[in-house]
Amino acid sequence: MAQALQQANLPPQALAVLVQDLQGNTTRLSLNAAAPMNPASVMKLATTAAALDLLGPAWSWRTPVWVQGSVERGRLRGSVVIQGRGDPKLTQERLYLLMRRLRAWGIDEIDGDFVLDRSAFEPAAGAPGDFDGEALRPYNVLPDALLLNLRALTLSFMPDAARGVARVGLEPPLDGVQLDTRVPLSNGPCGDWRGTLKADFNDPARLHLAGRYPLSCGERFWPVAYADPAAFDARLLQALWQEAGGRLRGGVREGRAPGDAAPTFELGSPPLAEVVRDINKFSNNVMAQQLFLTLALEQQGLGSTAGARTVLSGWLQRRLGAAAVDGAVIDNGSGLSRQTRLSAALLGRLLQAAWAAPWMPEFMASLPIQGLDGTLRRWAGEPGRAHLKTGSLRDVSAVAGYVLGRSGRRHALVALVNHPQAAAARPVLDALLQWTLED
Repeated sequence: MAQALQQANLPPQALAVLVQDLQGNTTRLSLNAAAPMNPASVMKLATTAAALDLLGPAWSWRTPVWVQGSVERGRLRGSVVIQGRGDPKLTQERLYLLMRRLRAWGIDEIDGDFVLDRSAFEPAAGAPGDFDGEALRPYNVLPDALLLNLRALTLSFMPDAARGVARVGLEPPLDGVQLDTRVPLSNGPCGDWRGTLKADFNDPARLHLAGRYPLSCGERFWPVAYADPAAFDARLLQALWQEAGGRLRGGVREGRAPGDAAPTFELGSPPLAEVVRDINKFSNNVMAQQLFLTLALEQQGLGSTAGARTVLSGWLQRRLGAAAVDGAVIDNGSGLSRQTRLSAALLGRLLQAAWAAPWMPEFMASLPIQGLDGTLRRWAGEPGRAHLKTGSLRDVSAVAGYVLGRSGRRHALVALVNHPQAAAARPVLDALLQWTLED
């Protein structure tokens, strides 16, 4: 590790490390472990562990729906109200099931509107591009009590060599949005295939592709955040309702759910354990922030950032002790932040507490597996011996989780690098992982 640090021109003080034997509860290696550091997406370990403990692995989000008015000959003389409760898995597929349930109520046409209630969460501050100026990156989508399909699109590219074009698909469908459904093929290397497409996604009504698509790329997918987040839900619901065979005479508007009436039905999410797996395996920032605010909603009645910080900080103090959280700074629960600070010692205590918890199997199974899946799929070494959450920002490289040594003993491993050259720290982390594997 010292050699790798030297070769990467990284000073030792840029690195915080903790390796602990979980069976013997002994520290095997410690360096700068008490120093508060930016953990990047390793922060998700704290958010997901707190959620599994406070809510339980089988807990799920419920999205209530009210059908207001009478249905006469397939015509609803009223509106449909949907109340968001923070569900991060309101995907296209589940929204389509919602539309089918409305059709099952005998509704062919809605005289009124789709009314969307977002009041369960405090409105998000700022704009999607505030973090790094990349407003169209899906990881920058802001949290919302009613977050439909993560407010993101996926473009698919399917080469048709016989016709010299790539066919372009769009999911989910959006009402009133035009797309270039074909682009010419090129014979160049795959390389920067997104750059060669010369895409312009800034016009909410038109997704334009002025370039070419390399035949050598085969089939590819490109996730993109929608340029006009405020209009996304209306376009999506209108398109899905139309696809389900329904007609909407009104529109889509904001409003409040009736407080004195039981919902007509509820749409349930997958269990929390499955959502936590998505968050940690693929380091989904938007879903992590949805879960973070849900902690405040469930504990305090409103999904506010301040409330979520209080809930998570209080949980860490109760589970790990006040001394362990000294110097910790909690921002948005996802790690997509320049302000978050956790120490390697705190993360080590967290991993120990999770190892002894009833929900340990769900927590550990949510972590990427070295050389096999998630953000660790391309990590070298013997596959399957480490379950680790990774984190990276412009000046942060981090990893934390569990490693099974060759002796059969399992270790908790934490490594945080904070430095302008943190991207060069991968050999350091590889050396630490190998040292831990060898006990």
